Amino acid sequence: MQKLIPPERIEQKIYLIRGQKGMIDSHLASLYGVETKYLLRAVKRNRMRFPCDFAFQLNRSEFRNLRCQFGTSSLWGGRRYLPYVFTEQGVAMLSSVLNSPRAIQVNIAIMRVFVRLREILSTHKELAHKLRLLETKIDKHDHQIKSIFDAINQLISPAEKPNRRIGFHAEP
Repeated sequence: MQKLIPPERIEQKIYLIRGQKGMIDSHLASLYGVETKYLLRAVKRNRMRFPCDFAFQLNRSEFRNLRCQFGTSSLWGGRRYLPYVFTEQGVAMLSSVLNSPRAIQVNIAIMRVFVRLREILSTHKELAHKLRLLETKIDKHDHQIKSIFDAINQLISPAEKPNRRIGFHAEP
C-alpha cells in the first residue's frame, strides 16, 4: 500500500481548540479529496453520530484566531459560515459516514497520526515526571551533602579552647 498522505502534512492540520486536538472541516475535505460542502452534508445527514464532543462549530473569535494561524486572506469570497472542528473521535466517526476507498485510507492515516501524537505527549509527561523526581532527590542529597561538609569542617577546624599557660602559676 502506497503512502497516500505524508503524516507531517496531517500533523500540520491538527490544532488545539477548546483544549482538544481537532481538525478543521475544510482541511479534512481537502485530505479526503471532496468539497467541504459535501463533507458537511454527509455529517448533517448523520447528525446523531456527531455529538458536540466529536464535532463543534467555531465561534467568531476562535475563527479569527485560527485564521491568523493558517494565514488565510479576507473572508470575502471565502466561507459564508463558521467552520466545524472534528476531534479525534469525530474523525473516527467520519469513517462510518464516508465510504470511498480514499476516505478509508485517509482516515487510517489520520488515526495513526493522532495515536503518534498521543504517544509523544505521553513520553513528554513521563520525562517531566522523572525530572521532578530527580529534582526532589537532588534537593534531599544537597541537604545531606551540606550536613556532611559541616561535619567535616567541624572535625578539621580546631576546637577553640582557652589558652592555658604551661607550668605552675600563682594566682594574682
